[in-house]
Amino acid sequence: MTRDLRSLPRAPGRLPLVGHAIPLLRRPLEFLKALADSGDIVRVDIGTMPIYFVTTPQLTHDLLVGKAGAFDKGRFFDRARVLLGNGLATAEAKAHRRNRRLMQPMFHRARIAGYAEAMSARARAVSDSWEEGRTVALDQELYNYSVNALSDTLFSSSIDKETAEAIRHDVPILIKYGLVRAVQPTAVDHLPLRANRQFDAASARLRAIIDDIVAVARDRGDDGPDLLSSLLAARDADTGEALTETEVRDELVTILFAGTETSAATLTWAFHELAGNPEAEQRAVDEVHAVVGQGPVEAHHVPHLKYLAQVVDETARLHALPLLMRRAIEPVELGGVTLPAGTEIGFSLYALHQDRRLYPDPQRFDPDRWAPENSDGRPREAFIPFGAGARKCIGDTFARMEMTIGLATLLARWKLVPVEGVRIREVTAAVAHCDRMPMVPYARNPHAATTDAAAAREAGTHSGT
Repeated sequence: MTRDLRSLPRAPGRLPLVGHAIPLLRRPLEFLKALADSGDIVRVDIGTMPIYFVTTPQLTHDLLVGKAGAFDKGRFFDRARVLLGNGLATAEAKAHRRNRRLMQPMFHRARIAGYAEAMSARARAVSDSWEEGRTVALDQELYNYSVNALSDTLFSSSIDKETAEAIRHDVPILIKYGLVRAVQPTAVDHLPLRANRQFDAASARLRAIIDDIVAVARDRGDDGPDLLSSLLAARDADTGEALTETEVRDELVTILFAGTETSAATLTWAFHELAGNPEAEQRAVDEVHAVVGQGPVEAHHVPHLKYLAQVVDETARLHALPLLMRRAIEPVELGGVTLPAGTEIGFSLYALHQDRRLYPDPQRFDPDRWAPENSDGRPREAFIPFGAGARKCIGDTFARMEMTIGLATLLARWKLVPVEGVRIREVTAAVAHCDRMPMVPYARNPHAATTDAAAAREAGTHSGT
């Protein structure tokens, strides 16, 4: 027998009229992580609107994969359309299937391997720009790396300096206020608040920038192998129609938004975590020396940087997306509860990935969690940094390649040391990122790899033998 929604527990801390909005906005990460203590499905009220959060790996899997056909994008993505239009992240099912099919070839593993050279060149440019002992704003440096790597590989030409600066200015604003816009009442969007003005202005500027890039590429008749050219040349298999400029713009904005901030934030956190764990850092450096040697990081090196992959996974686990949503489009049973059509469902990868029932000492940085011998028994559904099912991030392989190359390139040359006395805070927005990350680079001795690393290199680890 199934239960109805009235049987579900409500999260503690609800206040009249505003519901749980205050704790969700003031301390969102702690609030979301605590929901599992109340049950497998927990009611959270945003004002008078209920959202039912699933808190277990299996229910999250049912939502995204097993019963995905009964759900579509929810309120979070409805509110994101002001920025993303109807790109892959926000499109309804039919448009999503069509556009994903058109874009999938650009994200095939073989094609992504061809992007490694551009990623590596951009990472080396960042490395070459640093001076020993001179503080760098690491979060900004890695954001620039991510923007430039993306523009070199997925756009028809590099984004010019003025455009890149506008993107660097506007996307963090959109990230900062994205979660607030998702949970606040729609009527508040139109109030003359500073946050609203900044969000609306940044959204309009970013969309105008991409409109200009699309218009220039169409006028030039670009026919290169990049995503922009592919989208302009694409034709619907059923109708033969081309995508409109608005549709192309929406997909590019979505890729730019999703493909820069998340990768840059994860990379930044990785250096922060390694700086606090010298043994893990040395293992990562030794592996890079053994696999790559003294040359640039190339595509064929990436599969052999196994410990570095564990570092990326552990960082992604600790600093995952705080809030995502779905909406039931038909009556559906989930976890023994009947959900009427229109029910809003929330889930938090941040909370799921730090559930102490799944990860002992969940806030500890431990890349060895992902060693094969330590992963047995943990359900696959417990770690989904790129989502799951038909809506899984199309750029997951691209992001992993970009992060691994960036991390390996910089680690091999520089030891990054935190600035003494600076407290780093995790800021909650659409992405869980740091408020700042000043670090001081010190050059590594390129011959300082351990004897084990030298032996591995001699044995041909870098060639996969």
